[in-house]
Amino acid sequence: MPDLSVLIVIPTYQEAQNIDTVLTRIRTVIPQATVLVVDDNSPDKTADLAEKAAEKLGQIEVLRRPGKSGLGSAYREGFEWGMQHHFDVLIEMDADLSHNPDDLPRLVEGIDTGADLVIGSRYVPGGAIPGWPARRALLSRYGNLYARFMLRMKINDATSGFRAYRSSLLQRITLHEVRADGYGFQIEMAYRCTRSGGVLKEIPITFIDRVEGVSKMSSRIIFEALLLVTMWGVRDVVRKVARVGAKRA
Repeated sequence: MPDLSVLIVIPTYQEAQNIDTVLTRIRTVIPQATVLVVDDNSPDKTADLAEKAAEKLGQIEVLRRPGKSGLGSAYREGFEWGMQHHFDVLIEMDADLSHNPDDLPRLVEGIDTGADLVIGSRYVPGGAIPGWPARRALLSRYGNLYARFMLRMKINDATSGFRAYRSSLLQRITLHEVRADGYGFQIEMAYRCTRSGGVLKEIPITFIDRVEGVSKMSSRIIFEALLLVTMWGVRDVVRKVARVGAKRA
């Protein structure tokens, strides 16, 4: 395992059924990493269970927030915490075991071999989404194709929430200006990393739908992502046209 300090940020809301299992598996696979659970005041006592797991497993911190503020906000706060504590690599993953902890060493290895952002991708050779309904799979794939086209990003899975960042890259992209949530947050982060000159890499993963708990995804989050991608893409075209016009003037 590379000699890098690693922080794994896990946002939680109502994950009491999964939190002990995911933390135990992470500790087994990548024992040197620290885990930060960012909990949005879960009524099912997820934060309490995470703290009990911390007593047993070690190197687990729990950041309690006063209310449900959203995925993007949780990651921003978690990343800021990680940079303040001088971690080299910041990883984001879900608590529901849809992201396989066994893939964590490959994310870290990608950073160690030169990438600034390593994305666990469902849409590169070797990636898979078993059991997804056809409608959901098509929506996800075409959403990613739309983001790739509008934002001119060479990324196949910009909406993946399983990824690793080099801390120095995050320090360049002005985290407090990132405002999107859900899918939109993942796309905006990839977009900003690309625009900041970061080296991006995708590794194949198998995404397994949650077995326990309830999905937090909604049509509002999907619509927000599509709207933001359209706005950013149009803005980039307008800026490019303005630059060309200024050069000709």
